Amino acid sequence: MRKEGELWALGTMSGTSLDGVDAAMIKTDGHAIYAFGPAAYRPYSPDEQATLRAALGQWPGGSDVAAAAEIIETAHAELLSRFSGAELLGFHGQTLAHDPAGLGTHQCGNGAFLAQALGLPVVWDFRSADVTMGGQGAPLAPFYHFALARFIGATEPLAFLNLGGIGNLTWIDPTAPSPESPGALLAFDTGPANAPLNDLMMSRLGLAHDANGALAARGQADEGFVTKVLTDPWFDHPPPKSLDRNDFHGLIERLELLSDEDAGATLTAIAAASVAAAQKHFPAPVTRILVTGGGRLNATLMGELRNRIPVQIDPVESVGLDGDMLEAQAFAFLAVRVMRKMATSGPDTTGAPTLVGGGQVSRPDA
Repeated sequence: MRKEGELWALGTMSGTSLDGVDAAMIKTDGHAIYAFGPAAYRPYSPDEQATLRAALGQWPGGSDVAAAAEIIETAHAELLSRFSGAELLGFHGQTLAHDPAGLGTHQCGNGAFLAQALGLPVVWDFRSADVTMGGQGAPLAPFYHFALARFIGATEPLAFLNLGGIGNLTWIDPTAPSPESPGALLAFDTGPANAPLNDLMMSRLGLAHDANGALAARGQADEGFVTKVLTDPWFDHPPPKSLDRNDFHGLIERLELLSDEDAGATLTAIAAASVAAAQKHFPAPVTRILVTGGGRLNATLMGELRNRIPVQIDPVESVGLDGDMLEAQAFAFLAVRVMRKMATSGPDTTGAPTLVGGGQVSRPDA
């Protein structure tokens, strides 16, 4: 791989919503984005999702981890073999457990397997170095968000909101010299987003998600319960901070007396209210929030956000970006930064005490 200049990197993401694998290529030098390349998606089957779900919360050596790893590695190899022209792969793996203050973080999947299968150098295990240094290990997309803000020509503070299984925000000052600069970024998880709602849909209706927020749109949110959830001390804890997918899993049990529609509406309202509450942590107000992740396709959730936050809120497609593939692109970008010994996180994004360049590197000839 070339040690400087632009190159085509391929990145992957298998998120906490457990829907499938995203893969996308970008041309970058680790500083700027020069072009977007092809992208593709490989869904997990219901049986594969069940196996992955069974492994959630488990650490290496857990009883269901080997079966989950086989699915993750096979699915990625199938999808990534469709691409050509990549010089480097950034492989995120599947987060099964995340406990930065205790046991660490576990992204299942072996990058060495993919290096051999694809004949490419692979950067993987992006989060462990940050956690070892005392950071949260998440979120990791903010340095890419900074590059995107520059790419779209932003000149004032703005935020990227990712609504996956968990919500996370990146506040950006695009006039800063670089993402490493003090005050350029502030990033943190906002609270539960799609994960509790997806789990509710699966447990009650056997559906993977609330398509377009249709179920929630027919219900009435229990605003008293929403307010009660937001009194959890976690929401007032200053960022950077991060969550595990299952940290708010108990919400579903606490809504057992509500109808499916009202429970869905309440979980949707909690996701939006947690983002609204997060605004108090911003160093300066933003005039725009750009939304990525699956939640941007949920019309009810987007409506709740706009009702609760008095700024312009748009899907990232409004500025020509791909909200389905943005996180996969981020790990392509970060892979280049790792190979070129550049920082991938720092005090204002994960709470690490210093700038950190995370990730293991596996080569096909190793």
